[in-house]
Amino acid sequence: MANSIFGGKLVIWMTFLAALILQTIPWPGTMDMLRPSWLVLVTCYWVMAAPHRVNVGTGLILGLLWDLLLGSTLGIHGLMMAIVTYLVAINFLVIRNMALWQQALVMALLSMLSITIEFFGEFIIQDVVFNPTSLWVALINAILWPWLFLLLRRVRRIWRVR
Repeated sequence: MANSIFGGKLVIWMTFLAALILQTIPWPGTMDMLRPSWLVLVTCYWVMAAPHRVNVGTGLILGLLWDLLLGSTLGIHGLMMAIVTYLVAINFLVIRNMALWQQALVMALLSMLSITIEFFGEFIIQDVVFNPTSLWVALINAILWPWLFLLLRRVRRIWRVR
């Protein structure tokens, strides 16, 4: 019965909505640099778990929604999400067969890449200065990955998303 609800698409998009909400909730000023990349992590999970449903186009759309919600330069997060989603999509079988701690290291590298792409996108358009403390997000994402992976896998199994 649960699988008949739009073939599991509703469950996937509800997790994206939750990630967008978590991504846009305001944090205190100094703690904002340590905000996990919820949308990147959730998108990477769904690309690995259901690559026939979530792809580069989904990453681009989610990134553009992220830009609209934050009021940032339109297209920066879209480009970043499309590149990260592409890298996960072409290697999803390899990443999926890794141990959870190895996946966490891959997510840390992807998070560093996303931060770098976001910085260079902003640097081309306006004068910004790179803040090395923003790379702590990669460590936070690596720590959160096993927990988020297990939570989303449980959601996928309960709702029978294939």
